[in-house]
Amino acid sequence: MLAMDWPQVLPLLAGLMGLIIGSFLNVVIHRLPRMMEQQWAKECAEFSGQDVNLNAELNAATKAATEPAPVLSLSQPRSRCPHCGHPIAWHENIPVLSYLFLRGQCSACGVGISLRYPLVELVTAGLFYFCVARWGGSFTALVWCGFSAAVVTLAMIDWDTTLLPDDITLPLVWGGLIAAALQWNIGISLGDALWGAVGGYLSLWGVYWAFKLLTGKDGMGYGDFKLFAALGAWFGWTALVPIILMASVLGAVVGLGLKWSSNLREGGYLPFGPFLAIAGLTALFFGPQSILRVMGLSL
Repeated sequence: MLAMDWPQVLPLLAGLMGLIIGSFLNVVIHRLPRMMEQQWAKECAEFSGQDVNLNAELNAATKAATEPAPVLSLSQPRSRCPHCGHPIAWHENIPVLSYLFLRGQCSACGVGISLRYPLVELVTAGLFYFCVARWGGSFTALVWCGFSAAVVTLAMIDWDTTLLPDDITLPLVWGGLIAAALQWNIGISLGDALWGAVGGYLSLWGVYWAFKLLTGKDGMGYGDFKLFAALGAWFGWTALVPIILMASVLGAVVGLGLKWSSNLREGGYLPFGPFLAIAGLTALFFGPQSILRVMGLSL
């Protein structure tokens, strides 16, 4: 009886694991860009020969102290409320449940907690559930869970900071190639993955330079090239056109909506990574060719 129920239980366990992973992704989304800035400051200081205090949160008096500031990492220091500095206890850090129990507010200062935190956890849980429900307890499900977690993280970081960290995009490219080589990505050969990565990178690289030569401006960042290359590695070269079409349409619609509502960020720049990520996750759920069918472009 237990063996018969296991296929139904496994996706639920994957969903629970997704909640936990989603909670960790919130940490990555918040801290990784700050760790990058910290590293850049250190490298600039070393290059210029000047000493720089790496903790930007310290006030002027604290900066004068002789003790070096702690280096930020994904595990240290302990998570705190960004408004009052209240250390977050373990029972305040349970995915989704703690948010509901606290009614979306810090237990110490009462300042609201962004709804985005439980949403990231729920989205990650849903993606993990889907992958295991579709592919069972297999390496294929495992690698697609990893893909989903990486894409969600990249989308949120890019939306916040217009950065797509190499620490995530490059392993995502290699992950797609390795999954194809080991035949863990069903239906995608190593050749498809390789040319998908090459085509994804070079296509946006070409668009970037064409736009720059015509306008003298940067139309996108190099991180977009790498993310599109990663999607090509995971879905194959035939998926590049559907994914870029969907991402472009979504980006245009959202951009026009933000401009109309006067909510477009300073400089009028809209990161492209989140729309590539949404298109990639749509391809995961429904298949790349379904995007073309919805647009009425399928052969």
